[in-house]
Amino acid sequence: MNKTAETSFRRNSRNRQSIVLGLILTVEKLFPNERLRIMHSIPDGIYCELENSLLSPREVEEIEKELLAWIAADIPISSYNGTDGFIHCQMDGQELKSLFNVLDRSGAIQYCRLFEYPPGFILHYIEYNNPDSCTLLVPPEKLSDTFSESQIWVENLGLAKVKDVNDAISAKNTIELISLAEALHEKKISLIADRILRQRRNVRVILIAGPSSSGKTTFTQRLSTQLKVNNLRPVSLSLDNYFLSREHTPRETSGLYNYDAIEALDLKLLDSHLKILIKGGTVETPVYDFISGKRCSQGTPLHLKDNEILLIEGIHGLNPRLLPSLDRNQLFKIYISALFQSNIDNYNRVPTSEVRLIRRLVRDNRTRGISPEQTFAQWNSVRRAENTIIFPYQEEADIMFNSTLLYELNALRTFAEPLLKPIPKDSPHQDIVSLLLRMLSFFKPIDVTKIPFNSILREFIGGGLYKI
Repeated sequence: MNKTAETSFRRNSRNRQSIVLGLILTVEKLFPNERLRIMHSIPDGIYCELENSLLSPREVEEIEKELLAWIAADIPISSYNGTDGFIHCQMDGQELKSLFNVLDRSGAIQYCRLFEYPPGFILHYIEYNNPDSCTLLVPPEKLSDTFSESQIWVENLGLAKVKDVNDAISAKNTIELISLAEALHEKKISLIADRILRQRRNVRVILIAGPSSSGKTTFTQRLSTQLKVNNLRPVSLSLDNYFLSREHTPRETSGLYNYDAIEALDLKLLDSHLKILIKGGTVETPVYDFISGKRCSQGTPLHLKDNEILLIEGIHGLNPRLLPSLDRNQLFKIYISALFQSNIDNYNRVPTSEVRLIRRLVRDNRTRGISPEQTFAQWNSVRRAENTIIFPYQEEADIMFNSTLLYELNALRTFAEPLLKPIPKDSPHQDIVSLLLRMLSFFKPIDVTKIPFNSILREFIGGGLYKI
């Protein structure tokens, strides 16, 4: 991450959290007998609701008006690191706890908007590096439903807060905790495979997409197993082999080749191949040589038998432009998310992007010897690509799968802390290093030898059944 990108991350992070502090104070002022619940992230925003009330459009407008007035009042904000793992923020005679650093004045906040989204609302940000970002394009209905389902599950188990999970570990219930989390995953994957079986008359292609470190690879392997149980034989097709020759690959403004762009794929060839395969024909799928930047002279013959179904995993899996001429009923689209279920407290949730970042830095270091600082340097561009290529299409999914596990940060702490603590204080990435260490400090470590070998978490910590 260069200096400009790091500054952008720091500003956006502090901007977001400062807005959240203002929102908390605003809701406390307007609804003193209610409690704000900060639920989950969406692209460029968060979904919030009141604990026991349905907000009307007029009330959402009132909250927005009062929040903007608080920003315009240019309230000084002071902060200090507490011994409890939080940053303590003081403003206008009140104190709130925060995982994130904040701005020093409310007047430095970038403009934001609130959108009614029953039973609550969406707080949507404008980013410092994207002043036109404050437009809610697609209501996150499926994402919200997926999170709500997970939230109800943890609340029913009495594990909605990180302290509840830690208490279960202290009571030597680690194996039960792991078993519950893994059983939920297995049940969900099995239900997805059953749904595909019920739609088998039409569905011929399964498309799987999700952001970086969401666990797509292990999920795909486990889904394949469940499909085989249902007497379906998944056949994998790699989008990487459909890259155009390097001279036809689009470039970024920096001049580097942009292999993440959908235009880097030979979409016409891919579309025609799938139409032939679905009709029972045979194609010769290309083999791409990344060294030469060209396809090999000889491809791989492919034909689908009656009980075989094509499985494609890739970042463009949900993009309607990938297979424009195929009947939508022939496609089954799955989005893998990583919505962490247990919050630290009512106002401090565990952000999805930071969970994925911890997964990635642990995996990158273990499998490729990449240092956390190198991972941080890449993360800004990874997130920028996700916002452009993946998140806008997540509601295209037929079903979403939440890949987080109740105990995963308890497990990842053992691997991440030794990588983060040696990073020097003068590192340009110190903001994110401090945040991750603060966040991990709330999680009681567990014995990782108890984690099943087919767990999605094994994709990151190692020791799994599947070749990654």
